[in-house]
Amino acid sequence: MSNAVIKGLHHITLCASGAQEDIDFLTKVLGLRLIKQTVLFDGRYAHYHLYYSNANADVGSVVTTFPYRRVPGRPGTGQIASTVFTVPKSPLSFWIDHLSRHAVEHSGIQERFGQSFIRFRHPSGLLMEVIEDANDARAGWTTDEIGADTAARGFHGPVLSVRETGEQERFFVEALGFRKTGADGPYHRFEIGSGGAAKTLVLHHEPDRASGSWGFGAGTGHHLALDIGTDEALAEQKNLYEELGYTDCSEIKDRNYFHSIYVRSPGGILTECAATVPEGFAKDEPFDELGMQLLLPPWFEHQREQIVAMLEPMVVPEANRPATAGAASAAHEKSSETAAASGSAASRRTSATFIGGDIPKN
Repeated sequence: MSNAVIKGLHHITLCASGAQEDIDFLTKVLGLRLIKQTVLFDGRYAHYHLYYSNANADVGSVVTTFPYRRVPGRPGTGQIASTVFTVPKSPLSFWIDHLSRHAVEHSGIQERFGQSFIRFRHPSGLLMEVIEDANDARAGWTTDEIGADTAARGFHGPVLSVRETGEQERFFVEALGFRKTGADGPYHRFEIGSGGAAKTLVLHHEPDRASGSWGFGAGTGHHLALDIGTDEALAEQKNLYEELGYTDCSEIKDRNYFHSIYVRSPGGILTECAATVPEGFAKDEPFDELGMQLLLPPWFEHQREQIVAMLEPMVVPEANRPATAGAASAAHEKSSETAAASGSAASRRTSATFIGGDIPKN
């Protein structure tokens, strides 16, 4: 009854605090590529939805954030505890020096399942890690401080905190098709396909820790997303959930760059399956200009002025700007035409009355 369709990780979504501090940390300190500025598609408050990746915006490298300082989150079990990125073998001394130079709190070198890693904190309190993986050949994004030989390649996989492991393990195996490949103290590793980078989930068993919040809230992990390939596979996955008794699965949702379903897994972790649209993240702007300006889904474009007024002003760091960056107005028009012509059965909210945003009140 297991699922062999899922390919690995698609993206991970976190709730940060301030937008500018998020961009500065993830591009300057972690060295990721900002590939998309858009907004949260749900709710009545205007919030950024920011996407970051490796050099090629590979599926399985994309971390997205909602800067959501309006509401504080409560870290705990039933959440993403730490987001883990691979780096080449033996660059951890570089990362210790680099993190220390930026005054980032970090753990020093630790080991889990025989791999060395460093855990550190995002300014909002989110935990992240860089872990050595000599087998990950993906291209990292480089900056003035981070070269190709030390850059983050993409995800290894998240560490997920749960109070109980049994039903969460069953969900990973029977509903998602992962296999358990090891245990290291309170950590339980699950892999799919060949395993390794972007194909690994790690459960951290924390039976005495209180549950974390499930809604949007600064400083907490929101959900993990798995790459399922196609819309047809999404429909099959929804049927499988229902067959296994996970009946709270969402309808298929249109997220502009991919289509998704969501289910709350037994341990509390919100789990998405995502199918990338054919144009991917270059759907509405040229690939070498990704992330340079705020892009709205076509159905919100007529409310641009209202939405922008509710968002924290922010600046993309100069070092993260491709030399060819420029306007993408033609891409906006193409995106609208594509969306109108696609006839996708995925649902979307096509209108909204925004009542607030992420600009803090004094």
